[in-house]
Amino acid sequence: MTQTIAYLDCHSGISGDMFLGALLDAGLPFEELRKALAALPMQGYHLEHTPYTDKGIRGSRLHVAVTEEEQPERHLSDITALLRDAPLAPRVRETALAIFQRLAEAEASVHGSSIEAVHFHEVGAVDSIVDIVGAAIGIETLGISRLYASPLPLTTGHVRSAHGLLPIPAPATLEILRRVAAPWRPCPAEGELVTPTGAAILATLARFETPAIAIERVGYGFGQKRLPWPNCLRLCLGRSQEQMELAAGGIDTDRAIVIESHIDNMSGELLGGLMERLFEAGALDVSYTPLHMKKNRPATLVTVICREEDGERLALLLLRETSTLGVRIQPVRRLKARREQQRVETELGPMTVKVKRLGAQIVSVAPEYEECRRIARERAMPLMDVYEVARDAARSMMFNNQR
Repeated sequence: MTQTIAYLDCHSGISGDMFLGALLDAGLPFEELRKALAALPMQGYHLEHTPYTDKGIRGSRLHVAVTEEEQPERHLSDITALLRDAPLAPRVRETALAIFQRLAEAEASVHGSSIEAVHFHEVGAVDSIVDIVGAAIGIETLGISRLYASPLPLTTGHVRSAHGLLPIPAPATLEILRRVAAPWRPCPAEGELVTPTGAAILATLARFETPAIAIERVGYGFGQKRLPWPNCLRLCLGRSQEQMELAAGGIDTDRAIVIESHIDNMSGELLGGLMERLFEAGALDVSYTPLHMKKNRPATLVTVICREEDGERLALLLLRETSTLGVRIQPVRRLKARREQQRVETELGPMTVKVKRLGAQIVSVAPEYEECRRIARERAMPLMDVYEVARDAARSMMFNNQR
């Protein structure tokens, strides 16, 4: 899976709508976004996606049109329940929840209340839920693994809110960005260019740095205001020098989940059955490591590697079907050599071998175990002898290919 790094040029600030517009212009399919958002248990809006040009720059504009003006004031627990009930990918759900958590913390700080008591007002409305969940969907769909952002424009004036007129930057926006030491630059414009939703997306997901990036795609997301310059958020997508070198060397990268748990009161028979269940449920790999725990108890470290979308489900399987009281879940990045299978001629007939490649170079060739076992049974030969025949043919093939 190709991993993308992204850089946001926030010369005209950022809002949730602008970020979604930039994602769409950079390649996020609108229908895919619309269908994913339609899974939310929420009504009262529709999406308007249109091409837009300002000062000679073409891009996209996304508008969340609210069709039901009366929207509830939601607490963080309400939004958490809404997202937990929706059939979202785990990474999408966790990203959206993290953004809302950051918003809640800032609102609580500004109003001098607890996180549980915060009414989200504007950020709890339908349009902001769509913006935040849509941002998480776009990042997942485009495979963005790292997000960077430029300094932000510091403007003046006032913005109307549920509390009345507030100074710009809005207090919640300022608090969100203060906590991550976001850099600002003076801007002569009046009015709000950085919204609380846009600030929360950046504070949760972005580093305020300029990356070394080989740019492959550019997207422009336009805001609603008319300014002396193009009022757009520019999104640059590409790969880092490290990623390009890995690709040139024939090394694939992807993301996975590692789940771990210590178990000290299950028998070997039950652990054997557990491994079978985990593989049946979609685990990529399962391993057991012996260890000693408190009170000198012998125990087993259970380690499961799985796809991101399977992480929560397999973690729950461990909690349900073992004696453990808790599991640890970690996202990891993997580097993978390219692998393929080839048929080689041997004195025992055609056999399959596994080929490991880095670019065009064959690094190693190994017999395929299941086929060696089948031939050994059919011919009543020791498995080791069949392995030697397959290994000799594989080495010969490797030598011929490297010449």
